[in-house]
Amino acid sequence: MPLVKVTPDLQMHYEVDDFAEPWREHDTVLLLHGNAESGEVWYGWVPQLAAELRVVRPDMRGFGRSTPMPRDYAWSPDRIADDYVALMDHLEIERFHVVGAKVGGTMALRFAARHPSRVQTLTVLGPPTRGTDAAARYLSWVEDIEKKGVEAWARATMSGRLGTDFPHAGSEWWIRLMGRTPLTTQLGFIAAVPSVDVTQDLPNIRCPTLVITTQDNPLYPLEKVKAWQARIPRSELFVVPGQSYHVAATAAAQCALATLEFIRRQRG
Repeated sequence: MPLVKVTPDLQMHYEVDDFAEPWREHDTVLLLHGNAESGEVWYGWVPQLAAELRVVRPDMRGFGRSTPMPRDYAWSPDRIADDYVALMDHLEIERFHVVGAKVGGTMALRFAARHPSRVQTLTVLGPPTRGTDAAARYLSWVEDIEKKGVEAWARATMSGRLGTDFPHAGSEWWIRLMGRTPLTTQLGFIAAVPSVDVTQDLPNIRCPTLVITTQDNPLYPLEKVKAWQARIPRSELFVVPGQSYHVAATAAAQCALATLEFIRRQRG
């Protein structure tokens, strides 16, 4: 199992998928998952990307097969970004593309602003940019998870996350995957999200950036997404039909192909 010791309190698990022609130079893309997820969630993206790019799929600190975090852990976007820098340093990859979904997209925005020399392109899908905008929802989730556990919370919130058209068996897969998140990690992370604000980072992102959302996103209305996307200097917006807020899952192949085409165009 590929692991790297990032800090004394973190063994980070990651996977590398690379099916590009081995005799040709090819770029790397770093995929950052969302809350209560792991690198497993990119199952719909890897077939599209890995034939052309080296795909790195880490489990964020605390999640998946990385070291769980205590409930009182001092979460911060800077620490998470630095974890990913340490992973890419370990892999000896200096410059790469970054893709992040949901709160993984939030961390990707901070990453691109904090480490501009490392990021070739950025793609974000449905990220919250300011936690205070939904603080009440996050805090109510903490209460629900304390009472009923992570899997019950995932089940109760899944229809909004994946929309009404996602297959039932697929929803059950997501519920089970999210339900495996360590309780201490989830309680501490969710409680910390309202303090996260990357809006000041947006004008400082210098790489070409693709923002992807759904037409009828129930959490992040399209006009609000357009407003913050316009603050990123070299950005464009791609809107997918639908009413989920986890577009990276509900339109995985479409989003992966759009991302790959975006990366190709930036190469000239």
